[in-house]
Amino acid sequence: MALELFAHPFSSYCQKVLIALYENGTPFEYRLLAPEQPQNMQRLAELWPLQRFPLLLDEGQVVLESSVIIEHLQLHRPGPVRLIPEDPVQALEVRLMDRVFDNYISTPQQKCVFDALRQEQNRDAYAVNEARQMLATAYAWLEQRLQGRTWAAGEHFSLADCAAAPFLFYADWTLPIAEAFSTVRTYRQRLLQRPSFARAVEEARPYRAFFPLGAPDRD
Repeated sequence: MALELFAHPFSSYCQKVLIALYENGTPFEYRLLAPEQPQNMQRLAELWPLQRFPLLLDEGQVVLESSVIIEHLQLHRPGPVRLIPEDPVQALEVRLMDRVFDNYISTPQQKCVFDALRQEQNRDAYAVNEARQMLATAYAWLEQRLQGRTWAAGEHFSLADCAAAPFLFYADWTLPIAEAFSTVRTYRQRLLQRPSFARAVEEARPYRAFFPLGAPDRD
């Protein structure tokens, strides 16, 4: 039975999983979560009452959360690209960087986006300012952490890069990465050149008008 991925191409967390699937050429059925395919939203609600996505269905097994989905794929649907190192010390660094990109890049970036989607009277300028400050601090930390590395956790593309690609992509739209952080900017550009992420970016391009802060005329 084929894998089924319930996802939307403009979602950063969905892109994270798509990158992993594309890296290894893993076949799957794309269950697009969109108004024109309400049966997929209904099925998602049946499988996961919180209706968060992406969700992977693997021969009846429901797999939740993007990082766990990628770990599941490596265990049960391995391919030529190993996204979590076999060495436990190296794997720990990969998982650390994955959490950094999730908690300190994606989370504050999404706070800014969600605030922009609210009615003006319900917006929270204080929370947005805090989120932007966290992003700036995370950029500065990454500038040091990424020194001498080709990819997020070293010389091999990994789970951490699957996270970094879409999260830095949208974060730079939300709070542009300062020129002083040249290592982070170069790393982001390297991610954009990775075929798996380039494919995800192209698939999401038709939805850019949905970005409430205004998608820039680049990338």
